Amino acid sequence: MTDTPAETRTLVLLRHAKAEQGSDSTDDAVRPLTARGNADAAAAGAWLAHHGLLPDVVICSTVRRTRQTWHGVAMGMTGSPPEGGPAGPRPTVHYEPGAYDAHPEELLALVRTVDPAARTVLLIAHNPGISLLSALLDPEGTDGEGLRTAELAVHRSTLGWAELDRAGAPITARHTARD
Repeated sequence: MTDTPAETRTLVLLRHAKAEQGSDSTDDAVRPLTARGNADAAAAGAWLAHHGLLPDVVICSTVRRTRQTWHGVAMGMTGSPPEGGPAGPRPTVHYEPGAYDAHPEELLALVRTVDPAARTVLLIAHNPGISLLSALLDPEGTDGEGLRTAELAVHRSTLGWAELDRAGAPITARHTARD
């Protein structure tokens, strides 16, 4: 999975990990991850490291469960082989309030602002927007189910970030920590 041309850009989409159920009085933005969610986030990070998909840039919603997902992914990327591997250089992390409850076009607009020198970007956001973005980038490669919690969809493109558009980045891999 790491044998890609230098001009290829990789966008990894990650739906946040499993969060606690909220109540009517709970603010949705503060719901924490469950124990399974924390474990799945770390497993996602280990998978990324194992496959050489360490991000140069991370775009993460500011909601608690997405920030906790990123923390778990980062911890998983620093594990020891075969579970993970060295995290490499520290990625630039952008916490984006606009990634919460975003439409796919809004998420794509965030990706289009990434530094052109970045080769791998990790976007951590919410459904339905993150699943719809995956379908927008590869209409033929997605299923109707959308991304499950803590599921990764790896999209690759030879287009620059600013040029990324509909059907412009086929899915080359998918991963979820559970069946």
